Amino acid sequence: MTVKIVVDSLADLPAEEVERYGIEVIPLTVRFGDTEFKDGVDLTADEFYRRLEAGDDYPATAVPSIGEFVELYERVGQGASGIISIHVSSKVSGTYNAAVQGAREANVGCPIEAVDSLQASMGIGLMAMVASRVAATGADLPTILSQVASASSRVKCTTLLDTLEYLQKGGRIGKAQALLGTLLSFKPMIEVTDGLVHPFARPRSRKKGVAKLIERVRELAPVDQLVVLHSTTPQEANALKAQLADLTEIEPIVARYGPGLGTYVGPGALGVGVLRSETN
Repeated sequence: MTVKIVVDSLADLPAEEVERYGIEVIPLTVRFGDTEFKDGVDLTADEFYRRLEAGDDYPATAVPSIGEFVELYERVGQGASGIISIHVSSKVSGTYNAAVQGAREANVGCPIEAVDSLQASMGIGLMAMVASRVAATGADLPTILSQVASASSRVKCTTLLDTLEYLQKGGRIGKAQALLGTLLSFKPMIEVTDGLVHPFARPRSRKKGVAKLIERVRELAPVDQLVVLHSTTPQEANALKAQLADLTEIEPIVARYGPGLGTYVGPGALGVGVLRSETN
């Protein structure tokens, strides 16, 4: 029996990585007006951004219900020696709290540990991949949790936004509020630190913003794993991946901000996520 790993859809894990690592994903709900979709299940990223840019209805997100967590845990827990459930920062979402309640109510024959990642997007994804790799060695629950805690302290995600409009409308702007009113000639850059969105930089152009992302990753080197993220610019993401490929022995992953995170970062977002080496 092995320990199973669960994340929410705000982890933005690419489907191939979910399959490769055997990670379970519980989707958030995305609403456009009166119509509800399950993030990444019945709403693709392409359709989401088409609707977002059309501007007919501004989307809203809702956390998975406690009952949905119970159902997932009871299914995943069959034959498992434990479950580690890693979720978006509790400072910006109620998902972690729902996971905790679901773990208490689930009727399973193994322990369930909910983890507050204090991260978002592939910050969560990188932690889950570490957990899955350690679990695959047959490690027990405490050992895996220790490695997850270590990864949490070494993960850093930085995002270049085309606009702060979506972050502000969604109410998740956090300390990046300080950037408002100063962006007429700047491109906003943000970083998730201690579970909240913080301002990072104010480059004067997108080109300078991309250069700042590269500079940031090189500042954080050496890194064990690297992810490039985008919402609507795959060619730009692949070009950035090529520029950063020399920093890690593992080929960088290109991921996409899905509907859940896309509600807040909007079209044109480009980001990097790194798992720094333990020797850093």
